[in-house]
Amino acid sequence: MALQKGDFILINYTAKVKETNEVFDTTVEETANKERLQKEGEIYEPKLIVVGESWVLKPLDESFQTMEPNTPATVEISPEKAFGARDPEKVKQVHIKKLAEKGINPAIGMRIEYGGKNAIIRSIGAGRVLLDFNPPLAGKTLVYDVTVTKKLETAEEKIGGLIHRRIPIVEEGKFKFAIADKTLTIDMPEDTFYLEGVQIAKRGVAMDIQKFFPDLEETKFVETFQAPPKPVEPKEPEAAPKAEPTAVEEKPAEPAAAKPEEKAAEAKPAEPAETKS
Repeated sequence: MALQKGDFILINYTAKVKETNEVFDTTVEETANKERLQKEGEIYEPKLIVVGESWVLKPLDESFQTMEPNTPATVEISPEKAFGARDPEKVKQVHIKKLAEKGINPAIGMRIEYGGKNAIIRSIGAGRVLLDFNPPLAGKTLVYDVTVTKKLETAEEKIGGLIHRRIPIVEEGKFKFAIADKTLTIDMPEDTFYLEGVQIAKRGVAMDIQKFFPDLEETKFVETFQAPPKPVEPKEPEAAPKAEPTAVEEKPAEPAAAKPEEKAAEAKPAEPAETKS
């Protein structure tokens, strides 16, 4: 069954320029590594899309309604429907000293901000720099190789997807939430407590919930700080029970051994008594 407007889907895609076959965007980490597209903090995983919400280029968004889940598709987008044709009036020459005053050391292909607008340095020469203020993909035909990896069916899947879309750096499974009395309560994992920009992300989540779940009147975010566990004091070892004294049977004392002189006296015969005449 084809997808419809309002469906929540996860997609994997790789986007390239048709004329040069240059890959400029992907959700697949292996492709990003191969094409050297890695960006600091970028997370490569299937991307949440709500069909019809223009979270991607409009022609790509419209093509989802002709796709089937788990069936690869290719979408080609002309320059007019992508980033428009190149405008020669948006290419300007600037003296190199003006860039140096802003601390910019120019190099061909470098993307800079100049005069409040983004530009690409196309060439350098004769003390001047050629700046192109056209979008980088202006005038180019784009090709998207897309696969819808999953269609989200339940409210729990959709809410989890909306939260993860705003806070992708934290694993989706770490967020616990519940619905009661038209209130959505989201328990924020400890990973988010000191995350930069988390307050803006929470506001974005709340706005998404109001839009896609209008029956919910309130969204609460709960942060629970737990005290560290108290150290367990070691128990003193129990004293070993004292042994009860055992009764000792008394033996009769043996006679003391006679001294040598006593033995000699006993062996000497008695002298005869003296008689009177």
